[in-house]
Amino acid sequence: MKTKRKISLTIDNEIFNSLEAAAQIYNMAKSQIAQEALSLWLKKRTEELMAAGYEEMAKDDKDFVELTLMAQMEIFLALK
Repeated sequence: MKTKRKISLTIDNEIFNSLEAAAQIYNMAKSQIAQEALSLWLKKRTEELMAAGYEEMAKDDKDFVELTLMAQMEIFLALK
């Protein structure tokens, strides 16, 4: 069973030339370099989305804390 799949990509000449040069410099297959680049991009993008999600959750938590504090203050003042 194959563990790899073949795809066809269209890329700019500048990127292709850089890929060719990197393959020669690092003695690696272009497909290996492309695979590593895609893996890094996917990891970075996932981390960015997770960070944005955590920031949104922190904002929601802060809003909830402020609302709860205001409600507690109203109850405290009403009991006086």
